Amino acid sequence: MKYSDFKDIKISKLGFGMMRLPLGADGAIDEAQVCEMVDLALARGVNYFDTAYPYHGGMSEIVAGHALNRHAREKFMLASKYPGHQYADVYDPAEVFETQLKKCGVEYFDFYLLHNVCESSIGVYEDARWGIVDYFLEQRRLGRVRHLGFSSHAEYETLKRFLDRYGAEMEFCQIQLNYLDWTLQNAKARYEMLTERGIPVWVMEPVRGGRLAKLSEDQVARMAAFRPEASAASWAFRWLMGLENVKVILSGMSDMAQMRDNLATFESERQLSESEAGLLREIAGELQAMIPCTGCRYCCDGCPQGLDIPMLLSSLNDVRFSPSITTGMRMEALGAEKLPTACIGCGACAQICPQHIDVPALMAEFSERLSGLPSWKKICEERAEAARRLKS
Repeated sequence: MKYSDFKDIKISKLGFGMMRLPLGADGAIDEAQVCEMVDLALARGVNYFDTAYPYHGGMSEIVAGHALNRHAREKFMLASKYPGHQYADVYDPAEVFETQLKKCGVEYFDFYLLHNVCESSIGVYEDARWGIVDYFLEQRRLGRVRHLGFSSHAEYETLKRFLDRYGAEMEFCQIQLNYLDWTLQNAKARYEMLTERGIPVWVMEPVRGGRLAKLSEDQVARMAAFRPEASAASWAFRWLMGLENVKVILSGMSDMAQMRDNLATFESERQLSESEAGLLREIAGELQAMIPCTGCRYCCDGCPQGLDIPMLLSSLNDVRFSPSITTGMRMEALGAEKLPTACIGCGACAQICPQHIDVPALMAEFSERLSGLPSWKKICEERAEAARRLKS
């Protein structure tokens, strides 16, 4: 197993992400299979396990605790997260934290994260009424949190804002990072900012929710010309291993086959050659099929609705490739007047666009796609539920 040095400890480069655990025929977590996967992971050197308050409807922490506590506490490092992105006035920090410790059956978390600092949640984390950051800094002082960090799907400027205020207290940051989002979501800029500030990077979505493990026959054949034995997923992991500041790569493994494949990848020292990295750049370009917006913002100056058109087109690129929760959260942070549905189709943007992009048609496409996006529906439902609970 490959390991990373973090402060005075060694962490397995591969982390077991417990957001996509195997399910039984009844739709519940298959706890017996999770136990087998945990046993195999520990036996092969994995020591980092990641769960969170909302995963699997709150059951992930319970199952993680059951599976891990069959082993000595010093054999594993457990991470969980505070759901500040789901409204602090509903989720009291102290109440949540005490509940998490009980659900996981532990007295402390080795790693703890402020969950999903993004455009719609940063105000919650900054709000003195809730005292979220101060509360968890105190838990770290008491030893109930060994290392404190945060996860984020935020845009560059929002991430910078959070780091400017709290960066000195954050020991690590978990971001969505893979060879596609390096350019598609400009993860490169976020990775470089964290690296410049000396903040180690944890990776989530290394295979884009499984999408990078399901490539076309032609793309898989081109990979096989280099490495006939390697899975498409292993290429994504090895690309990440080439980034020096990436310390932990989380994989949401859903069965033993995925576990075994990932273990084999992380037990090898062989990283990508320049030719292999070049192939991944080619494949990333093929996957994107991007709207050719250059971000010149000429379109914004004459938009009567004041829409941030380049940002919306970037989000549409993301949705066209593969629907993700990132886009839903980005749209959640906007008021209704800034969503693609606010476009009136006047065409002023298209007339001035140097790339001759039919912006009104694309705003109509985005509106339709957004209405069918599962993550957007989930966000709307969560907001409605939070509002209901507040009223009651």
